[in-house]
Amino acid sequence: MVKDLKREDLRNIAIIAHVDHGKTTLVDKMLKQSGTFRENQVVEERVMDSNDLERERGITILAKNTSANYKGVKINIVDTPGHADFGGEVERVLKMVNGVLLLVDASEGPMPQTRFVLEHALALNHKVIVLINKIDRPDRRIDEVVDEVLELLMDLGASDDQLDSPFIYCSSRQGIAMEDLDHPAEDLTPLFEKILNYFDPPEGDPEGDLQVLVSSIDYNEYVGRIAVGRVERGTIRQNQEITICDYHDAAVNYKAKITALYQIDGLDRTPVEEATAGDIVSFSGIENVNIGNTVCALNQPDPLPFVKISEPTVEMTFSVNDSPFAGREGKFVTSRQLRERLFRELLKDVSLRVEETDNTDQFRVMGRGEMHLSILIENMRREGYEFQVSTPKVLFKHVEGKVLEPYEELVIDVPEETMGTVMESMGQRKGELRSMQPVGNRVKMEFIIPSRGLFGYRNEFMTNTRGEGIMTSVFYDYDEYKGEVEQRGTGSLVAFESGESVTYGLFNAQERGTLFIGPGEQVYAGMVVGFSPKNEDLTVNVCKKKQMTNTRASGSDEALRLTPPRRMSLEEAIEFMNDDELLEVTPDHYRIRKRLLDHADRMRALKRSKTANQ
Repeated sequence: MVKDLKREDLRNIAIIAHVDHGKTTLVDKMLKQSGTFRENQVVEERVMDSNDLERERGITILAKNTSANYKGVKINIVDTPGHADFGGEVERVLKMVNGVLLLVDASEGPMPQTRFVLEHALALNHKVIVLINKIDRPDRRIDEVVDEVLELLMDLGASDDQLDSPFIYCSSRQGIAMEDLDHPAEDLTPLFEKILNYFDPPEGDPEGDLQVLVSSIDYNEYVGRIAVGRVERGTIRQNQEITICDYHDAAVNYKAKITALYQIDGLDRTPVEEATAGDIVSFSGIENVNIGNTVCALNQPDPLPFVKISEPTVEMTFSVNDSPFAGREGKFVTSRQLRERLFRELLKDVSLRVEETDNTDQFRVMGRGEMHLSILIENMRREGYEFQVSTPKVLFKHVEGKVLEPYEELVIDVPEETMGTVMESMGQRKGELRSMQPVGNRVKMEFIIPSRGLFGYRNEFMTNTRGEGIMTSVFYDYDEYKGEVEQRGTGSLVAFESGESVTYGLFNAQERGTLFIGPGEQVYAGMVVGFSPKNEDLTVNVCKKKQMTNTRASGSDEALRLTPPRRMSLEEAIEFMNDDELLEVTPDHYRIRKRLLDHADRMRALKRSKTANQ
């Protein structure tokens, strides 16, 4: 029997990079050079970002597979998310590959999310090829970035072989790569050659008993769950009867049948009759298959261990919309539909947790960060769901009588003149400065800060740095509770009555603060229509009309000038909310509202709260 046969015709690789460092663009160019697209084929840019949200935001959210062919070798490429909130995607797909391309911006250098994913790759003993990208940037600092990458590898405990990783210099936008900056290249050939010569081909015994670790799950309304994984041993065939088992759960042990089998060819799933050790495959027909399960030969259960997925750190409450406008815009509005959608998301997202509560209309949804949960909210909104969400809260741990909370490693890159304002904000939010490094006329600072301290900070940060600041964070660890953190310093402007906003009412209201709405919009009592610079809520009547009189005063007919309203994005609305507020999410609108819509009820609750605190 042949043991651990090397698949010289195959390479399985992943691309690791921080958000916006150019990995998806690089994959575009690799596919074009390998002939995946015809010469005259019209191809969208960033073909791997197939999700509408990914295209709009310019980030990769879902880990996806594609393949390129070079000199008769099939290169399976996994494009991984660069944002730490989607780390659940990253951690599991690394089990399917034998090597990683570490893509680093030639100006920004390695960032927190780069570190986060690379740490997992090194722990799996994967080989690394370092790509210094965007070498055409005028502010490139290639030598410094190379040193920073080597320091990062040493910090993460890389082996001697991993420290000797080759460096390739490239520009994904131009589609060129080179090993030596003094010898420019015309295309990506040096990169393809390095992938073939440096990365090990996958090994496995094609004659052994079948083993496939399920690393990802897709869902299709027609065929149900589609499992994705790499064949570790043996050969998998269409219509084959198999056993499903789980290394971490002995209760999982049942028989099933594979009805359809696919491999990735370019960007398409291509049906195949069989696949052998080393191949990355997709298959359907197993109704209850989960991420982390192992597909084994019939009556030969031999499960594989699965990488530990990091725990959620943030929670929000999703509930049925009960505002006066409930049911007007959404297609799916009931608690049953909301429950089904949230639990269906669990089939694909291993980092997410959903728990039912004592109230049948409310669900606790826990994720890796604000962006992780906001992407879910936005996807549900676009699908026609209407619901409400609460302010995000961190998940505390209680260990040996101590209260522990999650901390983030925060890297901030700002112009020198704004550094003082940022440092002051960090101090108020319990951030501790770890290092500070000048980079030209900018300053790069690293903080350790409670996750709570970052809630609602992004907008303040962009204002303080005049839009020129860059901030990125990644989960650091749990540590002792730091006490109260002062966050929002503004109050809400709350609508006094229901109706349609009019210019006269808005004109009077805008003197009290900044408005979120313009004239002619429907509002209801208790809806937040703006914010006040004072740290207290104010009630305003935006539906108030001007009283008509018999006489006309000089100038009374002059047009009233309104300041353009501030329209909030989903993330901005989530960051803005106070604990006594909810965000109403519909396919057409985001509306911030008070939990207690009635003004008298809010006053009574405020009085009780003050009495309790005395």
